[in-house]
Amino acid sequence: MKRTKMVAMIAVVGALGVGLYAYERATAESGPAYRLGRVERTSITSTVSATGPLSAVQTVQVGTQVSGRIAAIKVDFNDKVKKGQLLARIDPTLQQQAVADAQAGVIRAQAQLTQARAAYDQSKTLYDEKIITTTEYDTAKANYGVAQANLTSAKVALNTARQNLAYTDIYAPIDGVVVERNVNVGQTVAASLQAPQLFLIANDLSRMQILASVDESDIGRIKAGQAVSFTVQSYPDDSFPGTVSQVRLQDSTVNNVVSYTAVVNVSNPDGKLLPGMTATTTFLTDSVQGVLTVPNASLRFTPTTAAPARASSRPGVWILNPKHQPERLAVHTGLTDGQRTQVSGTGITDGLSVIIGTSSAGAATPARTAASGNPFQPATQGGGRGPRGPF
Repeated sequence: MKRTKMVAMIAVVGALGVGLYAYERATAESGPAYRLGRVERTSITSTVSATGPLSAVQTVQVGTQVSGRIAAIKVDFNDKVKKGQLLARIDPTLQQQAVADAQAGVIRAQAQLTQARAAYDQSKTLYDEKIITTTEYDTAKANYGVAQANLTSAKVALNTARQNLAYTDIYAPIDGVVVERNVNVGQTVAASLQAPQLFLIANDLSRMQILASVDESDIGRIKAGQAVSFTVQSYPDDSFPGTVSQVRLQDSTVNNVVSYTAVVNVSNPDGKLLPGMTATTTFLTDSVQGVLTVPNASLRFTPTTAAPARASSRPGVWILNPKHQPERLAVHTGLTDGQRTQVSGTGITDGLSVIIGTSSAGAATPARTAASGNPFQPATQGGGRGPRGPF
């Protein structure tokens, strides 16, 4: 009886050992499952994204140099105006009174000058005949000089009053379109400290500009003459072209982030784009055609069983050798669009499968990849050259 139990136990242990060995061998043969991408010959475009407001190339704020009540408004929003056209009129009553007062001042100063000159002429005759003293003569001469100065001052005051009266009529300084109207009839404007803005006139809305705020990490890649595409929320399915005309040296710091303004010239012949719209811009900074590329994930992948690479080693991708084991191929990297990167190196051929990750179960799974033919495809942050610099 004991011998029978012993034989049974040995049989069970043997069966378990055989099963465990078979399981371990199957696991070793199958190995982990990998997700695969492909080496593809395609085009790579590097871009920088930024946002900024649309505005007219030239705008003029129309104000007033005199205070008063708005008596009339001759134009409204969106009206086209010509240089010299009357836009508004301020009640001229106070300025007309000032002119009348200044005219009276001139008459008074003229009369005083006439009197002072007569007194001076008389004093000069008496002084020549030695009838009056030198002091009396000098006094008459000084009074005559003061009367001349008073007349000059009165004439200046009259000219100023007349000019202020002319300022009650507000004229267009340029040809353009009225973008803003900030006053209504009956409203009082005060010009004591600074000229209040009554109107904003845009010179030509068929040509506009975008003042795009570009991060300091990307501004070095922005140059005058670069092609730009942009979208606005009003037309989400439309892409508009533009060209960089200037990169301004003035910096701006917001929340410890430094940025610079890139000015983008935009054509707006049909008037779809309006001042103040927020444009999402994509700057085309570099491009290459017909090069071998890999998914960026393949450059970041490293098998868990792989030995740590030396710090000086080149970037690389991993492939599956005939034994279904990962094998590393060193590569040179070039331009990247944030999704795919230009590569070259021994063994890198069009259509080659590269490992981009692992899956929890199943056999090696090819990942769908597609090359974008859009030269303005937005890049992720940091798009540009690959991990090891210029190609």
